[in-house]
Amino acid sequence: MSVEDLPRKEVNVLKGHEGAVLAARFNADGNYCLSCGKDRTIRLWNPHRGIHIKTYKSHGREVRDVHVTSDNSKLCSCGGDRQIFYWDVATGRVIRKFRGHDGEVNAVKFNEYSSVVVSAGYDQSLRAWDCRSHSTEPMQIIDTFSDSVMSVCLTKTEIIGGSVDGTVRTFDIRIGRETSDNLGQPVNCISMSNDGNCILAGCLDSTLRLLDRSTGELLQEYKGHTNKSFKLDCCLTNTDAHVTAGSEDGYIYFWDLVDASVVSRFRAHNSVVTSVSYHPKENCMVTASVDGTIRVWKT
Repeated sequence: MSVEDLPRKEVNVLKGHEGAVLAARFNADGNYCLSCGKDRTIRLWNPHRGIHIKTYKSHGREVRDVHVTSDNSKLCSCGGDRQIFYWDVATGRVIRKFRGHDGEVNAVKFNEYSSVVVSAGYDQSLRAWDCRSHSTEPMQIIDTFSDSVMSVCLTKTEIIGGSVDGTVRTFDIRIGRETSDNLGQPVNCISMSNDGNCILAGCLDSTLRLLDRSTGELLQEYKGHTNKSFKLDCCLTNTDAHVTAGSEDGYIYFWDLVDASVVSRFRAHNSVVTSVSYHPKENCMVTASVDGTIRVWKT
């Protein structure tokens, strides 16, 4: 993928949130996106047509993260009210609320089969919840972190968490083994490469770090953006050719994966860019900001 193919033309601005938007995420096929924010709502959009479809309201505090199942039928969300909500997408009804975190919840993810939700909390724990059972107790609690857990990734057999304690920890669920990679800086976002071989970690020293997933080796560092006090997203493009992240000055950055050069940067928002999400197939991305907007970019 060449630099010319990177999305930097604004095609739509999605407006409706009151106050900061804290996350925006494409669904599995890239036809829709979900956003959540300070106004305690989750919103479903068609970003390609710039249309707001539905609003989900039930959280008592700001909503920090949202994830939708691969068949688009259910979504999960979390935030300042310490709960994880499990929703029916079509009806907007809350199917279940998972309670158990002793603090605000920063991130949520479904597993591949959409049967389990894993949440990351300020209480220094990762918790796994069974969507199919009526038990409100977590199936599993991972509490070996020594500070807030900010972000979570899942593979078929592993739960991976990134924490303010500076570590990225991987838990193999089948054999109960934990491995830990210490980056020496607070981690506030982790995401996986599409080939599954690497983890990208966004750290609060304004640096993204790429780790080899099998060895923990630091492969590359990406700099230029500003990230010192906000939880900002980072991810790889769908071809794994470039790394992208938002910046606290309203800019979006693209780096070459291999040589870490900044290949593109542009002003995307009037304030902190909290979230970036790359389309699974097309050269398209959505970005969200403290300025209250979600913006859709294409080539």
